[in-house]
Amino acid sequence: MKSKTLKIHPSDNIGVALVDLPSGERIADGEINLVLVDDIPQKQKFALEDMEVGSLVYMYGILVGSTTRKVSKGGLISTQNLIHKTHKTTKKLSSHQWDPPEINHWKEKTFMGYHRDDGQVGTDNIWLFFPLVFCENRNIQVLRKTFEREFHPIKKEPLQQLLGSLLHPNRDSHESVFTEFLPHEYQNIKVRFIIHHGGCGGTREDARVLASLLAGYVHNPNVAGASVLSLGCQNLEIKTFEEELKKLDPKRSKPVLIFNQQSEGSTNQFLSKIIRETFSHLVEANKIKRRSSPLSKLKIGLECGGSDGFSGITANPVLGQVSDVVSSLGGSVILSEFPELCGVEQELANRCVDDLLANKFIHLMEKYEASAQRVGSGFDMNPSPGNIKDGLITDAIKSAGAVKKSGNSPVTDVLDYTEYASKSGVSLLCTPGNDVESTTGLAGGGANIILFTTGLGTPTGNPISPVIKVSSNSELAKKMEDIIDFDAGTIISEGKSLGAVGDELLDLVIQIASGSIKTKAEILGQQDFIPWKRGVSL
Repeated sequence: MKSKTLKIHPSDNIGVALVDLPSGERIADGEINLVLVDDIPQKQKFALEDMEVGSLVYMYGILVGSTTRKVSKGGLISTQNLIHKTHKTTKKLSSHQWDPPEINHWKEKTFMGYHRDDGQVGTDNIWLFFPLVFCENRNIQVLRKTFEREFHPIKKEPLQQLLGSLLHPNRDSHESVFTEFLPHEYQNIKVRFIIHHGGCGGTREDARVLASLLAGYVHNPNVAGASVLSLGCQNLEIKTFEEELKKLDPKRSKPVLIFNQQSEGSTNQFLSKIIRETFSHLVEANKIKRRSSPLSKLKIGLECGGSDGFSGITANPVLGQVSDVVSSLGGSVILSEFPELCGVEQELANRCVDDLLANKFIHLMEKYEASAQRVGSGFDMNPSPGNIKDGLITDAIKSAGAVKKSGNSPVTDVLDYTEYASKSGVSLLCTPGNDVESTTGLAGGGANIILFTTGLGTPTGNPISPVIKVSSNSELAKKMEDIIDFDAGTIISEGKSLGAVGDELLDLVIQIASGSIKTKAEILGQQDFIPWKRGVSL
């Protein structure tokens, strides 16, 4: 008989409902033996003991809140009786001990990737177009329309076919569908396009940060080269971008073509020049073929969005299994979303390989929260209405589950936003909790593939890094099958083991990294890009 409830850690004083539970039901699951005094909806939490006002509440073995009113044993835990509370972390307190996973099965496994001159290996081969300033967005859109009609299969989407049938009811339905066409000799290169709303009008520091982010996109191993559009008078000057690119790639090992509109003639002349000069480099980039690569060349970004009460029980721990295996093989994983690490600072500080890294992590967390408090907010306000409705009542509860994505391996590096991940093991990257701002930062930080857990559903993708969507519950995987790549909810729905599901996910990662399977986000054309703007507009 499947369990109806779960006590995650021996020291927890709240449990989780795995199914809807009615008031009055006696629960006898393992350590839990009580009678419910409230209805407990699936994914919600209930008290394992009587609690007074101000009682400390523990989940995942850590402090996640305190009560604002009395709660009886078996009573529902909600925003009506629980507020966010955590312990303050000031330094690394202990050395980190962990048992590496068994990796013999994975040692000889490889993926088929694109080897770059700097030693990195890409999971894709992309020529990237982007502007240094928002004034060039229109030109990027014109180029996108022009290139995509030639370099990607052209077929009218169902919605376009529907509109066409309404506009032209007497037309043969076959006439409304373009024939798919892609020159065979250019099937090994993709073209992708980024637009943004920065580069001018903000602070010089904002321009510098955006330059660093874009340089990271060029340096990402999934990118073969780039065409960069400048207006000519913006804050983000060409020299600023080149300085940031040089920090990452002093030898300029990739072709990066920079075009300045104010130095050219008409818009048509400007765009014609870009197309002509880019094309010859596309021909060369198309000659790069996939070759076998060890799994140590994987650099996996870890992300969650639209989390629910099962995310920290199924999907996130499954990512943790993958993270530990990849780290043990010498690969890299990058954990982002600092607002969703609030409450687990001590655990992460202790996992840092030295005091210097721990101190940097604590400093970045404190600096970030202070900036939020200056505008009347704070990390405690991170959970969204959807998160709260599905059981993530406090930021600490959300964070305690979110950190499971990184497994238990040592933290080998701590990075501020736009710093590039270069070490094996776990790196902590300072980004917002906003899904797209975070995935944007992960790709700019070097992730050549991104694992993204969700319990409520989100279509988020990225222009250069494949985003693999992992559902925390099987209902979501069935309901939104067009955006979900992998169902981790089978841990609850089918009773599968965490290890078995983790192995299944890593097998899928290898297939997607090798190009044999496309992510649902790529199939949908979901290519989200939002830089994190820390400053003000001027």
